[in-house]
Amino acid sequence: MNPSRLIRAVINAITGQQISTASLQFRLTLELVGISILGLGSVAFWASWHMEQHLIAANKQTLAYIATHFPDQVAFYSEETSVKTGLEQTIAKVSTPELFVWVNSPEGQPIAQSPQMRIPPTELSYLASIVEMPAKPQVINFGDRYWVLCGSPLTIGGMPVGRVYFSQDITQEHRKLIEGRSQLLLVSLFTILMLTLSMQGRIRNALQPLEQMSRVASAVSADDLSGAKLQLQQAPDEILGLAQSFNEMLFRLSSSWEQQRQFVGNVSHELRTPLTVVMGYLQSLLRRSTNLSPYQQQALETATAETERTIRMLQDLLDLARADSGNLHFRLNPVILNTLVAEVALMSQKVSNRQVTLVTTEDEVVACADCDRLQQVLINLVDNAIKYSGPEQPVDLRLEKNEDYTMIHVCDRGIGIPLQHQNRIFERFYRVDESMTRSRDGTGLGLAIAKSLIEGMEGRITLRSKPGEGTIFTIALPIWKPKL
Repeated sequence: MNPSRLIRAVINAITGQQISTASLQFRLTLELVGISILGLGSVAFWASWHMEQHLIAANKQTLAYIATHFPDQVAFYSEETSVKTGLEQTIAKVSTPELFVWVNSPEGQPIAQSPQMRIPPTELSYLASIVEMPAKPQVINFGDRYWVLCGSPLTIGGMPVGRVYFSQDITQEHRKLIEGRSQLLLVSLFTILMLTLSMQGRIRNALQPLEQMSRVASAVSADDLSGAKLQLQQAPDEILGLAQSFNEMLFRLSSSWEQQRQFVGNVSHELRTPLTVVMGYLQSLLRRSTNLSPYQQQALETATAETERTIRMLQDLLDLARADSGNLHFRLNPVILNTLVAEVALMSQKVSNRQVTLVTTEDEVVACADCDRLQQVLINLVDNAIKYSGPEQPVDLRLEKNEDYTMIHVCDRGIGIPLQHQNRIFERFYRVDESMTRSRDGTGLGLAIAKSLIEGMEGRITLRSKPGEGTIFTIALPIWKPKL
């Protein structure tokens, strides 16, 4: 498995969530794990190599010592007996279950050998052929066994006897070395796993302040800029400095947003009065337009329509400014939604000459709301549904309730709203791409006002939409519960 995939799988198993390979948490963990693998791998390789060299050097040293003193010991045992007897006694003295000694005559015929020596002839010939000339002890591998070998001419009392060979079987020691190397590898892997877990946890804790900042930044909106603040109790100085700068930025944004609200409210209030006067004069001219040419009549009608549209926009801006400042008052009373929804459906159907279908429950649904404000929102939503649906497509008004809330669904089968625009559809002046769907009719404030009015009545408004299949706006309002 790819190491990065393995590390990501470990992190995902620990955190219980999918971690992106592009995240800072994953990159830091991967880099630190890579450094740990490199460091522990180097230590393990050096330790294994050092153990192997120590094993080989110790056996070579032992064999070299025996080979150096072998002629003197043979000479000592041969003083009172024959050379052959001295060879046999010396070989028996230095031989061990792993150390074999044998002596060949100058013609290559065996003279003496270790009594427990049971090496197959083919293997013995091979071992002997490796050291034809005097040499220092060396390690060879034959089949599945390892040997330390050396051979040298043997001279006793100045007379050449033949050639002596020393062979020490280090297979068991080599196997123990392999087992130790495997154990060292397992310990290294376990250590790397523990380091990965500890580093991942430490990095995750270190990055929690950044995640908190991300959550605050994603949750903050224009409505709660003044109350949004990032508070960190324990964090590095660098992150605390970043948090302080973040809070200062939120404060500046809140101040700028408040100034913008006040400016929009003041301008809207100041412009509405003169525009209302202009509207009155234009309407008066239209009523007395008998002497005007067709071109003048059309120009006057256009001016009147645009003036009326501007006044509506200013009124919408005033309503939003009042809602933002908390000066938009609501008269919350019990409202029978069955009746209200039926009136809105009938009114919209008469004005638009379009089919508006009403689906209600047999039970009486009573909500805690401002009747006039709620009617304003419903008319706006139904008008949008009609505007963005085909001439033959009906609009549905559905009424439901549960234990705590009443729900009014305004459903159309029109063009729908693309997913990337749905999160911003309630923003002021926000419009979906005109080339895709929406026209330029209206002020672009209707849904923003609807959201402010519904939230002012302690409700919420949401939408579900799919391009080409239609849109459903849902208004949820608290059920009226009389005080006992």
